[in-house]
Amino acid sequence: MTGARQPGIFVITGPSGVGKGTLIAALRERHPELGLSISATTRAPRAGEEDGVAYHFLADAEFDRRLAAGDFVEHANYAGHRYGTLRSELERHTRERKPVVLEIEVEGARQVRDAIPSAVLVFIAPPSQAALRRRLEERGTDAPATIAKRLAVAEEELAARNEFPHVIVNDQLDAAVGALEEIYLRPPPPPTPSR
Repeated sequence: MTGARQPGIFVITGPSGVGKGTLIAALRERHPELGLSISATTRAPRAGEEDGVAYHFLADAEFDRRLAAGDFVEHANYAGHRYGTLRSELERHTRERKPVVLEIEVEGARQVRDAIPSAVLVFIAPPSQAALRRRLEERGTDAPATIAKRLAVAEEELAARNEFPHVIVNDQLDAAVGALEEIYLRPPPPPTPSR
């Protein structure tokens, strides 16, 4: 497939460990024009993660200050930490008239849907809960207690999949990337006429 999407916001959501980051990386490899919004978080960096590259790592007090200042488009608590999308991240891409992808959790995706109705929302689902558990364990980045928390949250998130217009089951990577690319390349819907 060739072509590029019009400037806009592309949201990828779904449970932790479902492969959102892998799918986004594969899509961006095929479509380098697609910018990546870097989320802010209060969690500590994992090995190899750099501030401003993986996430904007913020102390709780700084997160509170930025939240009070209205700097976030969306924010939510997830597995004991806070995450959010800084308005400045989206503005950076829209100034350059480029599409941008957000990798965020379900509560944040709902907030973006409400704040930016033109955003394209895609829910990534695992083939099964057992597969999700296996992926989280094989990732080797979280303690067993953290994995248990993430799985409890995932159960609630999976129940929300029908809220999203596009759902992709990440079972076979190539097929999932192809389905994501097809959604990405669709022309944006016409604007809703005002009354």
